[in-house]
Amino acid sequence: MSDPLPPLKPLPIKQRLSILFVEKGQLDVLDGAFVVVDKTGVRTHIPVGGVACLMLEIGTRISHAAVRLAAQVGTLLVWVGEAGVRFYSAGQPGGARADRLLYQASLALDDEARLKVVREMYRRRFGDEPPVRRSVEQLRGIEGARVRETYKLLARKYGVQWKQRNYDVQDWDAADRPNRCLSAATSCLYGITEAAVLAAGYAPAIGFIHTGKPLSFVYDIADIYKFETVVPVAFAIAARESANHEREIRLQCRDMFRKSRLLERIIPDIEGILAAGGKTPPIAAEEQIGPAIPNPDSLGDPGHRA
Repeated sequence: MSDPLPPLKPLPIKQRLSILFVEKGQLDVLDGAFVVVDKTGVRTHIPVGGVACLMLEIGTRISHAAVRLAAQVGTLLVWVGEAGVRFYSAGQPGGARADRLLYQASLALDDEARLKVVREMYRRRFGDEPPVRRSVEQLRGIEGARVRETYKLLARKYGVQWKQRNYDVQDWDAADRPNRCLSAATSCLYGITEAAVLAAGYAPAIGFIHTGKPLSFVYDIADIYKFETVVPVAFAIAARESANHEREIRLQCRDMFRKSRLLERIIPDIEGILAAGGKTPPIAAEEQIGPAIPNPDSLGDPGHRA
C-alpha cells in the first residue's frame, strides 16, 4: 500500500491558471503533479493547484490518483464534449464555494436585487435599457415577444420556413427541421454554459428569469449569447440539405466556441451580472478557490502544448 500523499494547500486564485481542456490523453499523477500522456507517450505536466478547472473531453481517461489529487488541491473536474458542446458531469456539482452559493441565493430571494439582476440580463441580451417600472414577470413577457420576432427575422434572412418555436423533448422527430436544428444548437450552448457556471462556483438551479428547473441559471446565462452565437448557425444549417443536420450543428458550434473563446466571456459576465444586484460579493480567503477566467487551450494535442 502506497504512503498517503502529504497535505496540499491550494494556490490562491490569483496564482492559478484558468481552465484547460484535456483531449485524447490519459490524465494521471507523476511526481505529485498532474500529467497528460498522449497516444504517442508524450507527457505534458500541469502544476499542482495551478489550474482552477480541467475540462475532460471525449477520448480522455483519468486515473484514480488524478481524481484524488484534484480533490486535494481544489481543481474542479468537468466531463464535457468537444469544446464543451455537451456537459456530462462534474466532480463537485454546485461548486466548491459555499459563500458564492449563498451570495447567488440571497440575490434570487431578494425581490429588489433579483429585479436588478434581471434588468442587467435584459440589457446585455438586447443591447438597450429595459423599460422602467416593470416586474420580472413583465420583463419576461417583453423578452418573449422580442425573441419570437427575432426568430422570424432570422428565418427570413436565411430563407427558412418558420412557424413557431415548438418541440417535444420526448418526441424529437415530431418537430420540424428548424426546431430540431435550434434544439441541437441551444443544447450545445447549454453544455458550455453549465460548465462555466460550475467552474465559477455557482448553482445551475438558482435562476432569476427562469425558475424551478435544474438548469434555470444556465438558461438565464445562455440566453444572453444565444442569438449572437448558436441560433444563426441553426438557421443557416436548417436552410440547406444535409445527411445529418444535428451533427453538422454540433461540429460548427464546437469550432465556433473554440475560435471565439466564448468560455472566456461567460464567467466574467456572470460576475458582472450578479454584481448588478447591489449586494457585496464574497471575498475569498487566500486558501479558497475562486472563479477563473478561462483559457481553453487543449492538452494532448501537439499543436496545443502549454
